[in-house]
Amino acid sequence: MAAPREGPPAERPNATRRMRHRRKKRRDRTEVSCCVKWIVFGQNVLFWIAGMVIFAVGIWAWTEKDTLNNLKRLTSVALDPAFLLIVTGLVTFVIGFTGCVGALRENTFLLATYAFLLGIILLGELTLGVLGFVFKDWLKGQAKDQLQAMISDYREDEDAQDLVDWIQSKWLQCCGITSPGDWNNNIYFNCSSKGSPEACGVPFSCCKPPKETSLVNLQCGYGVRRREEFADTIFSKGCVDAAQTWLDQNLVIVAAVAVGVAIVQVLGICFAQNLRADILAQKAKWNRYK
Repeated sequence: MAAPREGPPAERPNATRRMRHRRKKRRDRTEVSCCVKWIVFGQNVLFWIAGMVIFAVGIWAWTEKDTLNNLKRLTSVALDPAFLLIVTGLVTFVIGFTGCVGALRENTFLLATYAFLLGIILLGELTLGVLGFVFKDWLKGQAKDQLQAMISDYREDEDAQDLVDWIQSKWLQCCGITSPGDWNNNIYFNCSSKGSPEACGVPFSCCKPPKETSLVNLQCGYGVRRREEFADTIFSKGCVDAAQTWLDQNLVIVAAVAVGVAIVQVLGICFAQNLRADILAQKAKWNRYK
């Protein structure tokens, strides 16, 4: 009976060693933490979906407007709520995509991009916070200018109209920029406007809510500024002063929310960098087995 053929003695140990290394390479995944990986993935898949929804709503709101009107308003496009939704949704989508796919596919480039974008946003927020504290008067002037632009376009832009109505009636319960007289800068509410039923009036969102009914009187502000005393009918406080009062009363809540958002961003950066370091360490270990 013939003896089985054997390979050269020098080849068998090398082949056996390579097979052991391959098996060890397939088994050894201890460097990548599954907990960190799925935390990053789960956190960002929600941002990814939210970004897509916000972006879609912004596109829909933008396309609902007249195209020529949009082109004419490009100089003040930053005031457009639809444009703000588009930008917010796009940024949220990109960040969520890089974090979600980077964690799922263990892609170090996407994870680095995700951490970089979060760092840029965090740095921008800190910068704006410091500048807002230092240049409070300048920001107050900018807020007045933006409100003035929205008041001027109140009847021309439905989004601006809805935003102004929400600020005046739902949020701050105010009227105008510094007083109800600021509505004289709108051609429909100007006291010298002829043929307009709203002349020398204010929008219904300036009216104080009636106590006896929940129905909204859309004509309650007609001609109200012709009266000598109208404090019992409409809000007499301007929105800039009302915003300052609201901020002073809710400063602790605003600061807590800002700190909470910053903590979430810092944790996201730390988790992404930790996961990226684990992946690179695992790849380096595999390279040693080759």
